[in-house]
Amino acid sequence: MTIPGNLLTTAMAVMPHKDPDSALELALSLDIPFWPQLPLLNYYEDMYVQASEHFPGIVLDMEKRRLSFSMEKFLSEFEETVSHFNEPGYFDISHQYSKVYHRFLEMDLSDRPAIRGQLEGPISFGLNILDQDKRPILFNDVVRPLMFEIMAKRINIQLSRLKKLIWILFFP
Repeated sequence: MTIPGNLLTTAMAVMPHKDPDSALELALSLDIPFWPQLPLLNYYEDMYVQASEHFPGIVLDMEKRRLSFSMEKFLSEFEETVSHFNEPGYFDISHQYSKVYHRFLEMDLSDRPAIRGQLEGPISFGLNILDQDKRPILFNDVVRPLMFEIMAKRINIQLSRLKKLIWILFFP
C-alpha cells in the first residue's frame, strides 16, 4: 500500500523566535515551507491579532497584549467593514500586522511541492475574544454571522496570495 503525500514535512506556524530571519530559515528548511507567526517579535504577529484586523468592535491593547470586543464599537464600525466586502485585499494581513507574512510572500517558492498558510479559525477566534460582559463573541447572534464571513474572506485572500507563489510549478 502506498502512503499518499510522500510523507513531506511541514510544521505549525506559531514559533517562539524573535528573529524573522532564523524563523524563515527554519520554515524554508522543510519540504513544505510555511510563513512563521512570531508573537514574541511583537503582538501584531499573534494569530488572534492577525485575525482581528479590520474586525469591527475589536479593542486591541498593544501595551497589555490583550484583545477584547466592544459591542458599541462593533455597531459604529460595522458599516465601514461591510462597505469593503467586495475588496478582497482589505481582508488580507497588512504589513503592520505581519512583516513576516509579507517577507514570505516575496520569496520564490516555485520549486516547492506545496506551501502552508494558516489562519485562526472562527470557532477558536470566537471563543477567545470576549465582549464587555466577558462572554465569547461566538455566542453573539449578531456578531457570529459576520465573523464567519470575514474569516472566509481572510482565508480566500490568503489562499489566492499563496497560490501565486507556486503557480509556476503547476502551470509552467
